[in-house]
Parts: sequence; structure tokens; C-alpha cells
Amino acid sequence: MKTLTILILLFNGTLIKEKLEFERPVSYVECMKIAQDHREAIATHQWIFRDIMKSGWYLNDGRGTIQGFICE
Repeated sequence: MKTLTILILLFNGTLIKEKLEFERPVSYVECMKIAQDHREAIATHQWIFRDIMKSGWYLNDGRGTIQGFICE
């Protein structure tokens, strides 16, 4: 794996693919760990009992949510 792509959905509907390039190839497990650590650094998980569809990883800067990531 050489790249980690974070999928960010802004509140205005724009999908951003934030790419992070690795200095050296990493394994899938390493990439997943890096993705998890990065997600926890830039976002906070919110669990909303009243409306489960609003639960998710909200960016700390208030721009939107993290929808997932791709290791490639």
C-alpha cells in the first residue's frame, strides 16, 4: 500500500478525497491502523440516539463528516 485516501463529505454535499502518501510501502494492517489514528486525530465520533442516521465521525473543524477510507 502506498496511499491512504480519506473520504470526507462536507455539509454542502461536496465529497473530498484527501490523499496521504506513505514514504514507504505499508501492509494493509498498517494502513488500516494509520487510517484509524488519522480519523481519531481529525474527527470525533458522535452517537445520536434520537436519530441514528446522524451518528458518525464529525470533523473537528465543523466542515463535515468522514465517510470512510481506502488503502491502495
